[in-house]
Amino acid sequence: MENDYTLLLLLVIPALGALLTAAIGLREARRIGACALLVSGLTLAVAVITLLECINEGFDGRFKLQFTAALFPQINSTFHLGVDGISLWLVLLTNLLSTISIWSSFTAIKEQPRSYYALMLLLQAGMTGVFISMDLLLFFIFFEVTLVPLFLLVGIWGGPQRRYAAFKLYIYTVAGGALTLGAVVFIGWLYQQNTGAWSFEIRDLYTIAPAIPDYLQLLLFIALFVGFAVKVPVFPFHTWLPIAHTEAPTAGSVLLAGILLKLGTYGFLRVALPLLPEISYQAAPLVAILAIIGIIYTSLCAWVQSDIKKLVAYSSVAHLGFCMLGMFAFNHTGLSAALLYMINHGLSTGALFLVVGMIYERYHTREFGDLGGLARRMPVFAFFLILFSLSSIGLPGLNGFVSEFGVLYAVFTSSRELGSVVGPLGWPYAVIAATGIILSAVYMLWMCQRVLFGPLKEPAVHHDDSAETLPPDLSSREWLLLTPIAVFVVVLGVYPKIYFDSTDPSLAQINQQITSYSPGSSMVLVGKAPSAEPQTASMELTGSQSCLSPCPEPFIPTLAETEKPQPPVSGSISEPVGDMPLPNTGMSTPYSPGIYLVPLSRKEISVRE
Repeated sequence: MENDYTLLLLLVIPALGALLTAAIGLREARRIGACALLVSGLTLAVAVITLLECINEGFDGRFKLQFTAALFPQINSTFHLGVDGISLWLVLLTNLLSTISIWSSFTAIKEQPRSYYALMLLLQAGMTGVFISMDLLLFFIFFEVTLVPLFLLVGIWGGPQRRYAAFKLYIYTVAGGALTLGAVVFIGWLYQQNTGAWSFEIRDLYTIAPAIPDYLQLLLFIALFVGFAVKVPVFPFHTWLPIAHTEAPTAGSVLLAGILLKLGTYGFLRVALPLLPEISYQAAPLVAILAIIGIIYTSLCAWVQSDIKKLVAYSSVAHLGFCMLGMFAFNHTGLSAALLYMINHGLSTGALFLVVGMIYERYHTREFGDLGGLARRMPVFAFFLILFSLSSIGLPGLNGFVSEFGVLYAVFTSSRELGSVVGPLGWPYAVIAATGIILSAVYMLWMCQRVLFGPLKEPAVHHDDSAETLPPDLSSREWLLLTPIAVFVVVLGVYPKIYFDSTDPSLAQINQQITSYSPGSSMVLVGKAPSAEPQTASMELTGSQSCLSPCPEPFIPTLAETEKPQPPVSGSISEPVGDMPLPNTGMSTPYSPGIYLVPLSRKEISVRE
């Protein structure tokens, strides 16, 4: 397969731009920022070209624009890039918010501008790399690389408690990452034990999902869960986030909320659930309980904050609890709504942090007690604050409503048998989680009322360069920063079909993978049976090993028994049904009529003619 260099440019342009920005001889902060903005904007243009090429090829669930090069040949780990409907939206969001964040820093960053903008560009490259990696080891490398620039951005350009916030962020993330690295390496080793060859290709690793013994699934799930849950963050791993948000510079908060937290939810969607579907299904009620506790607890915390930025920070934790609920509902609607929630949260919460930063640049305070009645003095600012607050609440007609309703519907119907799957959740989870939407309306509208309405209240302005150059209301640069986000907020709320059409084929493949091997699933093999009479087959899998005749006792897989692959079950398929992953290549090919290997779950199935 011939390499396509489009995705490689998404990494190379900001990385080289970071080096040039750090080495450039300019001293004026605004000129350095303009150079960084040019580099980031060029990367955004390449992301748009990626979108156009994907539209031209059509969204069929396959990875597009693939690039492959050797990474660690000894263990068959490759520098494999690719984009599908799932990752495409996150790549676009990453580069849009990165460009906006750099532009928003022009009046805020005065000290060490070369280092600041270089780190912003490195962060842009690292975040993009996570979403386009098709090799699990490469995914982990990018996953951890993002920590370095974020740590420095918070620790150098943050608020009064920046060092404490930066080290707390570092300790939590490194601790979780250590467990994740162990799980990644062990999964690659398991693949080698089952197939005789190393591979870290994510789609190759999916094929050994039924071969992993239960006790290993549990250990691997715990390791992956901790690493990803810290990033999301899931209660009780959330305590690093509010202080990191509060102390980070405005651009850092935008990228932290808009993109970096999505690395955790994307890890669950792309790695943990498809690789470990059985234990993920069994753990779903516990994960849902943690998510609901996080939704309600952090919503109450947001309600009592006196700092606007802390309120938005706690709301961010609450909203991502809904993402977790959607994914662990174990149905297609939940996966689709969870991914859309990631995008919507990145837009609305990222915009709210921008708006809060604009207040701080003018008044050098974020305290509710120091502000009030600003709608009279700043009508354009008031419009954007209310719009993004209503988006965060989930007002019908704006983007937040579609994802929130979809998540609650998916959780509510999870326990019903839809197709071949009986989900692990149900209506009690949805009813309790819905209280989080009510609480979000309370604290968001309370924030707007305190800041925008009532008697005009302004603190004595600490005059500096930025305060003297900024107008009372938003400048043309500031409303241009917010307008693209506002457009997406409305478009995705009014016409979400553009999202569903592009993501459904890829999400359908993920949903099939996680439901085929979960305890709530049953599969029917349609095609020619070995004999003319229908027959029942009780089976348990180890790799591709099965028992097609009635088994006297359940087959319990052990690691020793999985070292040598057994002959797989075969059946006849008369119609093309999708893509078949080819082990060790990372490529796929359409099915055509004939005899094929059919993956089967650890359940009784019926083989019918």
